[in-house]
Amino acid sequence: MDVPNPAGIVIDQAFDQLIRKRFFKGVRFDEPSGDPGWFGPHSPVWYVHEHTPAMILGLGAAAVIETLHPDFAWMGYDHSRAVERVAGRPTGGVDPEGLLVRGGHSFSFFMAVGHGPTPAADRVTRAVRGMHNKVRGVRPDGRAYDADDPETLRWAYATVVWGIATAHERYHPRPLTGADLDEYYRQFVKVGEALGGVDLPDTKVAVAEYLLDSVPLMGVTMPTVDLLTSLNSRSTPLPVRAVTGLAEWALLDLQPGWAKKLLRVPHYSPPTVIARRAAVWSGLNAARYGAGPLREVRQSRQRVNRKRAETTALHVA
Repeated sequence: MDVPNPAGIVIDQAFDQLIRKRFFKGVRFDEPSGDPGWFGPHSPVWYVHEHTPAMILGLGAAAVIETLHPDFAWMGYDHSRAVERVAGRPTGGVDPEGLLVRGGHSFSFFMAVGHGPTPAADRVTRAVRGMHNKVRGVRPDGRAYDADDPETLRWAYATVVWGIATAHERYHPRPLTGADLDEYYRQFVKVGEALGGVDLPDTKVAVAEYLLDSVPLMGVTMPTVDLLTSLNSRSTPLPVRAVTGLAEWALLDLQPGWAKKLLRVPHYSPPTVIARRAAVWSGLNAARYGAGPLREVRQSRQRVNRKRAETTALHVA
């Protein structure tokens, strides 16, 4: 019997109030019986995404690197709920409630396509594509942007798969490597294609090359500066500043070298980097293994195994 430990109960209750009740509405992970979803329980996608804290860190790193693309930066500035607005106009600040909404929707989406049954994965993908259809506008320099543009979709896909996979490599206690890691990249293409992407890079090397080839298009615009300002741990309450400061550092530390140059990430000595990465590794894995897997992950495995148990029972009868 799967009995959550006390830490798991506390975290599950907090997750229920902050995320599940608001952003998982209508998404069932426990049915239909036997449905493996898009990938199945033995897939690299399930393995990588089951480490929820590392996946969240990877999504955060992706959000940082995404803003280096000016089209993407202004798209978020003009349309994202995470941006504070007064009388409908962006102020450059962060709306905490809007940030939670954006993060909650993103996390629930990746949980649904990763672990959810096929109908749920199909439904949330259609919903996201519907939202993308409305995201278009013009940058301050007069250049138009469109969330459905093939290059925009390719950039969004590449940054997300890079972020999740990179956080997994660095902070999972038993990370996938070599061909197994490339299989994760290949499987993740299904998510990008379902959102409208075409000609997507499908290996670790191909994604890294695509990001590097995009450098001539990159730049630090005001939305990027605003994001970095919001990440500044000095603006957070003193009691949690050490934790938020380490989280901020981890997001920037995951960035590739060229992105660190654009973001002007400070250089730290090797012993400092090693010590900080060890602290992040300990914190992420204490959270993951201390609390146990999310309820949705447990339900997904039960969903897949239920059909097998029912079939076995029929044979025995």
